[in-house]
Amino acid sequence: MLVVTVEQMRAVERAADANGHSYSAMMENAGRSVAQWLGGQSISGREVLVLVGPGNNGGDGLVAARHLKGMGARVSAYCVHRDAAGDSNWPLAEQSGVTIYRADADGRQARLRRLATKAYWIIDALLGTGVSRPITGQLQRTLEVVRQVVHRRRSAVPFPALWAAVSPFPPRSEVAPRILALDVPSGLNGDTGQIDPLALSADTTVTLGFPKLGLFLFPGAGYVGDLVIADIGIPPTVWPKTSRRLITAPDIGSLLPARPNDGHKGTFGKTLVVAGSSNYTGAPYLAASGAMRVGAGLVTLAVAEVLQPILASRLCEATFLLLPHELGVLVPDALRVLADRLEQYDSLLVGPGLGTDAKTVAFVSRLVCASGVANKARLGFVDTAANSHSLQAHLPPLVVDADALNALAQVEGWQRTISRPAILTPHPGEMARLLKTTVADVEARRVEVALTAAREWNVVIVLKGAHTLIATQDGELYISPFATPALATAGTGDVLAGVIAGLLAQGLAATAAAVSGVFVHGSAGLLAAEDIGVAGALASDLLPRLPLALRRIRGCAVCVHSDHPVRVARGL
Repeated sequence: MLVVTVEQMRAVERAADANGHSYSAMMENAGRSVAQWLGGQSISGREVLVLVGPGNNGGDGLVAARHLKGMGARVSAYCVHRDAAGDSNWPLAEQSGVTIYRADADGRQARLRRLATKAYWIIDALLGTGVSRPITGQLQRTLEVVRQVVHRRRSAVPFPALWAAVSPFPPRSEVAPRILALDVPSGLNGDTGQIDPLALSADTTVTLGFPKLGLFLFPGAGYVGDLVIADIGIPPTVWPKTSRRLITAPDIGSLLPARPNDGHKGTFGKTLVVAGSSNYTGAPYLAASGAMRVGAGLVTLAVAEVLQPILASRLCEATFLLLPHELGVLVPDALRVLADRLEQYDSLLVGPGLGTDAKTVAFVSRLVCASGVANKARLGFVDTAANSHSLQAHLPPLVVDADALNALAQVEGWQRTISRPAILTPHPGEMARLLKTTVADVEARRVEVALTAAREWNVVIVLKGAHTLIATQDGELYISPFATPALATAGTGDVLAGVIAGLLAQGLAATAAAVSGVFVHGSAGLLAAEDIGVAGALASDLLPRLPLALRRIRGCAVCVHSDHPVRVARGL
């Protein structure tokens, strides 16, 4: 699914209007889509307050109010800076039975307080993507009052004595009022994700036509809640030309490798995982398990010999390649053992749990960085024991993660010698070390950082975090829809690296493996959050849920541009 900037969305709407799909038709579709989604939430008989602003977003809100009234909801519209003259949606809403109030006739906001106090749903249709400066005046006062009422109502415990006798936990669905943002929460910058302090934090955002980039960038992304994408009838002929895409299940379902009934372990590829050290024995287990759980036919762990008994007790399905070490950390001499084996594998993962010992850094730099010309698809090895001959071996598609990235950050000019194809999977701290900058700088410029690094280093970048970004050498950007704290725990990155390597082994190209791996991993994170909770889920909890996520994705046939709004799961 395409992701657009605010200006791109405006250009698309202008083009649609010029091609006969009028603004009024798009507004009608937008408001009806919001009502359709709310209609699935048992809206009949509920009190609904629609906050209506001066622009098109407010017009969408009035259309939604009219349709909700027709569905049996008790609907009030509170209009701020909106002129009824020439507004065709105003009289239509009134004729349908919607009660409309004007903010300029509510001097002390007493009416607004009463409406907000009894509303079960509050629809924020004040500004949409029109925010360009701090919110002031009547809009400011309106949002301040609503925020106060929402905070007071949500802080209250309904029927405490009676409820405590039944259960200490009120059902989430009964926490009112619920906030729905129309297109984007008012005060959220649709391009940057910056947020006005007055913005209402939404439980659900129904975005119109195409999702806006700022919906996936923090801090604003934290105000979006569940994201619903509503089709407003924009014809494909005027869709924007953009390289930014939101990853969806139908996209991934079409990318996942086939599983023929007559397949065998060789059919599904072989993955080699170079990982682990005496201080980090969990990382190789998680990475290898991730590769196996997404269907790799054979996974071999290349580890320091001393680690094999520990890992073999947990991984009975993996094979092992034992490497030279010193006190449990890999040393450059391990290259001699790897050199004869690399071309037997379809993908190579380097990094999880290797540690940062100087000898390991030297090992990684010689393994990952070709000693010959950078554009050759071969790797030169030096026999460090005798230094008498050079070994050449084909390097399979490569995933560089964790301490291998930290090792590269210490190697001058590694960007010019890294072998291709390669996928780098840094979290913001690792990316900051690679770029010699700060984590704050990386987080403030996530999109730019990922795209620039992918282009200049000629690799695929997986910049991890809430709404992980995948950037390619060709300037494409893929955005993960997932942002759940269930994944914010040690080891989940090792699982992700293994998942990507396992998909590479099954024949996916680097971009497809990275995009699919991120989506499958995020889906497993949501399953863990649903089953266990957002706190206390462990990286190992993802492993049995990876096949379940794959099964769900393979079975997904939902079209993202349909007659009904489409929900994009984000978190819990």
